[in-house]
Amino acid sequence: MDRTPRLYALVEELRAAAPRPLTVAALAARFEVSTRTVQRDLQALMTAGVPVRTITGRGGGWSIDPAMTLPPIRFTPEEASALVTALAAADASAPYAGAARTASQKITASMSGPASTAARDLAARIVALPARTAESVRTAVERALTESTVLRLSYLDAAGRESDRLVEPAGLLTADGKWYLIAWCRTRQAGRGFRLDRITAAAPTGEPAPPHDLSALLLGSTAAGAVRPAALGALVAPGMPEMPGTLRP
Repeated sequence: MDRTPRLYALVEELRAAAPRPLTVAALAARFEVSTRTVQRDLQALMTAGVPVRTITGRGGGWSIDPAMTLPPIRFTPEEASALVTALAAADASAPYAGAARTASQKITASMSGPASTAARDLAARIVALPARTAESVRTAVERALTESTVLRLSYLDAAGRESDRLVEPAGLLTADGKWYLIAWCRTRQAGRGFRLDRITAAAPTGEPAPPHDLSALLLGSTAAGAVRPAALGALVAPGMPEMPGTLRP
């Protein structure tokens, strides 16, 4: 068995046995490979973010959290190619790019058949220019959004002027391949949009930020016509308002 199908089968074998652990020797016998090969495969799964773990002591072995893994995903080749394209756009400058990489590894591990082949073939033919957003900035923005905390940042506007701001994050806007943090700016006492690749430094303050209506902050701006991406529709809770569709910095 080739390695990729074996990794997928290994995950399913651990899922089927969970929460009971399986020994490396039992897994090696099951897949007719050496124990060293199984250990390398398990380490590869851990590196990819698959929630496998080792349990030491009598009755120990390797196990997986079944609630944190995916069942086989029946993508069509076209759907798999669309997923690859979307993930390619989530480069290092995009918010949550690190999490996107580990999520893609989990999804890829759950694919099989023509969909997996199509995804891998297309992935080998996509390249991207290096990102301009510093990882520290992206991480700080992610944390402020996830934890709803006030963010302190230094921002370089289109004219090259730098300013320090305290902002209350409301959401994200993507336009023409750029990402913007939409926030209430305490310095300007107004809603503002901050292009991520122009944020030169950022740090969450730990202070809780009051909630803001993203659509309200966009009203009256050049982004007033922003709409929610159609691909995200299934993820949005029922009853949430539609977007009205770049704010000044």
